[in-house]
Amino acid sequence: MALKLAIVGRPNVGKSTLFNRLAGKKLAIVDDRPGVTRDRRNAPGRLGGIDLELIDTAGFEDVDDDSLTARMRSQTERAIAEAEVALFVIDAREGVTPLDQIFAELLRRSRKPVIVLANKAEGRQGESGAGEAYALGLGTPVSISAQHGEGLSDLHDAILALRPDALDKEDEEEEAWPAEPVEGEIEEIAEIVDPPGKPVMIAIIGRPNAGKSTLVNRLVGEDRMLTGPEAGITRDAISVDWEWQGRPVRLVDTAGLRRKARVQEALEKLSTADTIRAITYAEVVILVMDAEGAFEQQDVQLADLIEREGRSLVFCLAKWDLVENPQARLAELKELADRVLPQVRGTPLVALSAETGRGLDRLMPAVFKAYSNWSTKVKTRDLNDWLAMAVQRHPPPAVNGRRIKPKYMSQIKARPPTFVLFATRADQMPESYRRYLINSMRESFDLPGVPIRITIKSGKNPYAGDGPAPGDKPKVWKRRN
Repeated sequence: MALKLAIVGRPNVGKSTLFNRLAGKKLAIVDDRPGVTRDRRNAPGRLGGIDLELIDTAGFEDVDDDSLTARMRSQTERAIAEAEVALFVIDAREGVTPLDQIFAELLRRSRKPVIVLANKAEGRQGESGAGEAYALGLGTPVSISAQHGEGLSDLHDAILALRPDALDKEDEEEEAWPAEPVEGEIEEIAEIVDPPGKPVMIAIIGRPNAGKSTLVNRLVGEDRMLTGPEAGITRDAISVDWEWQGRPVRLVDTAGLRRKARVQEALEKLSTADTIRAITYAEVVILVMDAEGAFEQQDVQLADLIEREGRSLVFCLAKWDLVENPQARLAELKELADRVLPQVRGTPLVALSAETGRGLDRLMPAVFKAYSNWSTKVKTRDLNDWLAMAVQRHPPPAVNGRRIKPKYMSQIKARPPTFVLFATRADQMPESYRRYLINSMRESFDLPGVPIRITIKSGKNPYAGDGPAPGDKPKVWKRRN
């Protein structure tokens, strides 16, 4: 079982850099300015033979009020409570500060095992700061450089000194595993070998302050994400593992996306890239919009991006408890969605209030219905029966006096549903007729809002020869006597 480590410390000491180093990939956004990380982020990691479950936290501040900084401190305290071991990171170049001493006292009160890490100790620049760390009274400090990967073997030894059972004893496990299953135990072993169910990846996106983090908290039933009236609180794409009616789900809360012209700071550009990456790897995307200003230009552009990426989509109208005359407003927004986004016509639209929980029970059924439609595989026979009906109802237009004849259709992949249509003069097929086929397919096979891809090809003409090349002499056939 993985050892749960919380990486804690004051702002700008290199916690996220260490988190990325132990995770083996760049997950957390890293910047020179303090206070970049706000929500706590979880990820698997490995150090030597030790499997880790890492928790990256916001920089600790000695604040206790209703401010954003105080809410960030609360998230850090929850990470310490969840962890088995705390990695207390200090800046070896600056030495021990008063804030480090306050945080050390908080760690002592938590009664959790603590390893003090003197980070940024590459070369000899951090020797004095590492020596000051003894005064914290939390044991012998370990000098490391998270950026350059120095001192990780010492960290490995320090973890084993606290938790000798954390080492993965692969040799013992291999000896305990039977070479051949005995009769009556085959089903049990097969159940162990089979991997657990893959979680459905759900990205939650939208403009700043639309209510994305509040929605995640309401779904998982705890204050997992930082929320508040301030816009742009979330900066990283934070994944949260959850289960809905026995089905594993991974929710990914993302930073709010603004128009490209307004994104000036390098940090916001990193957050935007993180959000777009979350869309790329998602299977279902929930586009959260404030019910009072839904389907503005930025919302339309985000929905179009999701369709171009081929992800399944669900519209979520948040803060519905603040809407006056909800029935009329809902009908108005449905008509507006079909008019401004015809390429995702029929996408489910769920109105809810994450603050009160009203309407929340309709969201996940809509999400899994969209996921099921996105994974649809249509039988070739049904597909060609539909094609004949669609062509009979509305034949393709003639191009230069010659009619285009669709002949055969097949599905080549799902997620999203992708089809290939063989027709004569495929390169002359108008785009308007392709859209007609897509809309007719959505209606006939009950695939509302699903991004559908149709590739049109011409079959090879068996009677079309290569012909003589320019300049070749014609062949002269000689008659035999």
